[in-house]
Amino acid sequence: MTAPAPQRSTLDLIGNTPLVLLKGPSEAAGCEIWGKCEFANPGASVKDRAALWIVRDAEARGELKPGGTVIEGTAGNTGIGIALVCNALGYKAVIVMPDNQSKEKMDTLRALGAQLVTVPPTKFSDPNHFVHTSRRLAAETEGAIWANQFDNIANRKSHIESTAPEIWQQMDGRIDGFTCAAGTGGTIAGTGMGLKAFDEGITIALTDPYGAALYNYYAHGELKAEGNSVAEGIGQGRITANLDGAPIDTQFRISDEKGLEWVRRLLAEEGLCLGLSSGINVAGAVELGRKLVAEGKRDVRVATILCDTGFRYLSSLYNREWLESKGLPVFPWLAS
Repeated sequence: MTAPAPQRSTLDLIGNTPLVLLKGPSEAAGCEIWGKCEFANPGASVKDRAALWIVRDAEARGELKPGGTVIEGTAGNTGIGIALVCNALGYKAVIVMPDNQSKEKMDTLRALGAQLVTVPPTKFSDPNHFVHTSRRLAAETEGAIWANQFDNIANRKSHIESTAPEIWQQMDGRIDGFTCAAGTGGTIAGTGMGLKAFDEGITIALTDPYGAALYNYYAHGELKAEGNSVAEGIGQGRITANLDGAPIDTQFRISDEKGLEWVRRLLAEEGLCLGLSSGINVAGAVELGRKLVAEGKRDVRVATILCDTGFRYLSSLYNREWLESKGLPVFPWLAS
């Protein structure tokens, strides 16, 4: 095993995450399923990439000046990434998030020194939605910029320039499909665009949770949501600027129960402690692998994103009472 190259800046620790073959999902799909370990980023999630690119882009455009403030509305992980990047570069961070997100995310943001503002969860059309609240705060704060992760395409650029080339290199250019869920859309669109630049034949699939509208959009041309999900940070009801032009070839819709089954199995069988978005992504990768195998492709290899660590959800996904309150299956070791 070759040790990672030494880095001269803590920000250089963002990206270049490991890629791992997932045994159980590969057996279930009948092909190779690979997971990009984004929990290995300094902020323990894929959102570190978008945070760094958004801040660097604002600096390059002259909008973010020394001593300035970055304000963002987020389900939590982007805020954690922004807080760490701001600490490293001498900026302040103000994070607005819905108050139904995990306690661990809120505690982490406070521990990192970010100013945390919580608001009740509401529809995007409501002016009190966390995104609109963060935009107003940025407009009212001297020396502040609004990160605007949903419609700032520096987000997807981070995946075009880093995630996609890393996956291509790590898989030696032998990749047949890629899938993940969409929150802002930056990961699926940027990684898809980046991989398509290497090989147009790579199948890019959206994996959508219930309660989101994108499955119906890509399948039937209509933004229509069905059901609901407790997954944090994924699920979208509109075409964001980051999603605009995303090269989606096919789509899957995955239930929380199916996603949780992979969260359980990956922990119990392979020692990976992950969040529900990762479980949903893996379930989608299994579906994509099966589809490509059924189409007659040989030696199929599919990659997906392991978004963040399960340690961020100890009070929810890994808590028996919380799971029971949501009508979700309880992991056997928690039930006992």
